[in-house]
Amino acid sequence: MAAYELILRPSVEKDLRKIPAADLREILARMEALREAPPPGSVKLSGEEYYRVRQGDYRIIYEIEDDKLIVIVVRVGHRRDIYR
Repeated sequence: MAAYELILRPSVEKDLRKIPAADLREILARMEALREAPPPGSVKLSGEEYYRVRQGDYRIIYEIEDDKLIVIVVRVGHRRDIYR
């Protein structure tokens, strides 16, 4: 299986600056895992073309473009704020 290209939206870089360093390492590792295959616990969001994966108290929202082999990370944030 070919590896997907991982793209971060500019707003994600801003989101990542707000996350503590200890959590940030785990989140970045989980985002890298998106290149290979959907990780365990990955869920399609209802009514949208996005997927969600959990990492501790944080959520990574992403979309997949299978025809171009691209994973686009849309948002990263704490679970209490991410769906607003």
